[in-house]
Amino acid sequence: MSDAFTGTRDVKDAHRFDEAALEAWMRKHVEGFEGPMTVAQFKGGQSNPTYRIATPGQAYVLRRKPPGKLLKSAHAVDREYRIISALHPLGFPVAKPFGLCEDESVIGTMFYVMACVEGRIYWDQTLPDLQPDERRAIFHAQCDTLAALHRVDWKAAGLEGYGKEGDYVARQIHRWSGQYRASETEKLPKMDALIEWLPQNIPPGETTTIVHGDYRLDNMILHPSEPRVLAVLDWELSTLGDPLADFTYHLMSWFLPATHTGNAIRDIQDLNAHGIPTVEDYVARYCEKTGRSGLPEYDYYLAYNGFRLAAILQGIAGRVRDGTAASDQARAMAARVPALVDFAHGFAVKAGL
Repeated sequence: MSDAFTGTRDVKDAHRFDEAALEAWMRKHVEGFEGPMTVAQFKGGQSNPTYRIATPGQAYVLRRKPPGKLLKSAHAVDREYRIISALHPLGFPVAKPFGLCEDESVIGTMFYVMACVEGRIYWDQTLPDLQPDERRAIFHAQCDTLAALHRVDWKAAGLEGYGKEGDYVARQIHRWSGQYRASETEKLPKMDALIEWLPQNIPPGETTTIVHGDYRLDNMILHPSEPRVLAVLDWELSTLGDPLADFTYHLMSWFLPATHTGNAIRDIQDLNAHGIPTVEDYVARYCEKTGRSGLPEYDYYLAYNGFRLAAILQGIAGRVRDGTAASDQARAMAARVPALVDFAHGFAVKAGL
């Protein structure tokens, strides 16, 4: 775990709010709430400020829109609340939701309250402090949980309209191609080839499920001692979409270098000895859990996800160019674009480019 991202701190000045107003709202709207309460802010780098609300009897988590001028569709905490409210009654591992407040007069922005789930969050996906059997069990739990999400009957769960049904990959390619072109800083012929080839070669038979959008080890809370996922976090990018796009995005962890992830599965020479499944074994387990006979679209989807990630980082490069993201970190992220394009193009070639 990283001390920079785990635990809490005093609330940042920019994120302070009227705690008495919140306590009054909690007494009225959160079943079983009893004060007094104290407020601390989680260190993690969420785009939506997140707080721990402690009382003598129970701890809660509050997620809110950040203050200030925001993009219209960004920071949709009401969507996060909707998805966990749909999943929690089904037994899927999310925190218990307690209430959504759309009245901005209470603390300044929309927010929701859920239970505080106590457990382990691992920022280093190679799990260096654990034994091989423990690592393997955690990776299996991680895979099984995503497979379970993709098996949820989203219509029966009341999630009609949570996203558009069908053509998810086509819409994503169109969106990120436009973003890439708008922020392009150098000519990359392989990216041009991907932008032309990807929309013309989308595998047929796309299905629609709930997709998390950013499923990875540090976005879940594990049981304090068991290899069991207690809560999947950060549903900000969730929607209805293609489960194979979601799963293969998750698989990028096996391929990305340490410069991107901070710790690289791909640098481990013997995954089986280390206790982490090979990507082939992980794919086989996911297919077994979702009733698939295999994943023949594997190369295409890895090309797509490499392209998508390159386009996202190119957007950061564009902001560096325009002087709106002139930090060393932004420049470092922008510098990764050519390698991601090479990665994506390599899988596209395997898929028939």
